[in-house]
Amino acid sequence: MSVDTAPEVLFVCIHNAGRSQMAAGLVRLRSGGRVHVRSAGSAPASEINPAVVEAMAEVGVDLSEERPKALTDQAVRASDVVITMGCGDACPIFPGKRYEDWVLDDPAGQSLASVRAIRDEIDARVRQLVADLLG
Repeated sequence: MSVDTAPEVLFVCIHNAGRSQMAAGLVRLRSGGRVHVRSAGSAPASEINPAVVEAMAEVGVDLSEERPKALTDQAVRASDVVITMGCGDACPIFPGKRYEDWVLDDPAGQSLASVRAIRDEIDARVRQLVADLLG
């Protein structure tokens, strides 16, 4: 698959400091770069949750340089698949896009063990998504 035809996925949560960052990092890892991925938040935090950074480092994904980003219409328009994670109706809807809502616990204020469990649940979903997209 050429870079020009790589599927585009956008993960959206409220703060872009936990779930959506984990999902984006896992898509990069599991797809070997064959899926373009972005993440954003409807109300971005100032930094990524440190427990999320630690839990992701355990599986070989470095989020230490990532920063929460604001959701834009442009990011949604550029995506083939938009996956929301607890951001309600904040994500704009455009015809022709595939939308999914993944119901996941928010890692904010959770222990590292709880964040690991959330990471592992996201990883299982990401593996299925990557398999679907790359068929």
